[in-house]
Amino acid sequence: MKGSFEQKNKPDIDPKDPRFKIAHREALIGVILVIINFAWWYGFAYGLGSKPVSEYTYIFGLPAWFFYSCVVGFLVMVVLVIIAVKGFFKEVPFEDEEGESK
Repeated sequence: MKGSFEQKNKPDIDPKDPRFKIAHREALIGVILVIINFAWWYGFAYGLGSKPVSEYTYIFGLPAWFFYSCVVGFLVMVVLVIIAVKGFFKEVPFEDEEGESK
């Protein structure tokens, strides 16, 4: 009885649907962007921020490590995300070919 209920409510998912390939590629792009963001932040925060405070340089009143890791890093990531979405992401319909929504 339980098995028939699950079979009736199981959605028809075709693993060969080209939308899955697009979704996987776009997820991979998202993971790459996260890794770039972390590497940027970590590199500037711990690369420049590991000096004694007396040796810090300041930009707009902020320590250089903070300015480059958080302020510039945010702006760089915004630009990269815009480039990724505009250049690599595709519009994918949520409806199958017969017009039924899932």
